[in-house]
Formats: sequence, structure tokens, C-alpha cells
Amino acid sequence: MLPDTAVSIHPYFRIPNELLDETRAVCQKFVDQTKEEPGCLYYAFTFADNLMHCREGYEDANALLTHLTRVGPMIEELLSTGVTIERLEVHGPAAEIEKLREPMAGLAPRFFTLETGFRR
Repeated sequence: MLPDTAVSIHPYFRIPNELLDETRAVCQKFVDQTKEEPGCLYYAFTFADNLMHCREGYEDANALLTHLTRVGPMIEELLSTGVTIERLEVHGPAAEIEKLREPMAGLAPRFFTLETGFRR
């Protein structure tokens, strides 16, 4: 088994009814921006009514921070339309979480620390 340095981020966005179609269209721009990032393990959007979740995982904290730098302006633009972040979680091993606490503090995520499991 590999030593696990992977981190995942789980943003949940609340979308006003009148922005659902527009927001769905913007998702492809995020995917196109992210798909060439070497440290990205997976990246996708899921929906439940007016709630959108970005399902994303990275090799380590540095790869996640690189991603946030790249998509930061796009996120700001999305939030300026009336879309809001309902919840933000970050999951990963303690050493990787510590690297994220300060740079992500402004987003007020809830950090979850890996305690047991495996990664192939």
C-alpha cells in the first residue's frame, strides 16, 4: 500500500433557481481548467436540486493549493452571481491538513483528519 498523502475538498454550493442552467454551464469551464493539473486525482460536479457539490481529490496539499490558485478567480466570479458556499470540508492525513489550515483559513473550511484506512 502507498503512504497516503491524498486530500479531498468538498465544497457544497447553494444555487438560486434562476441561476441553475447558467451555473451548470460554468461547471465545464472549471473542468477544462482543472483536467490538466498533474496533482488532480479526480474532479466532477454533482447536483441535488439547488445544491451543487464539486467532487475533487488531489495527490497532496500542495496540489490542492495549486488548484485553488488556478480556479480562485473563477470561484470569485461564480460567487458574485448569487451562488453561495453552503459548506466546505477538507479531508486528509494530519500532516497534509496542517499545510492547508493557514492558506485556507479565509474560506472557513471544516477539516477532517484521516485516522484509519488504506489507499491503493
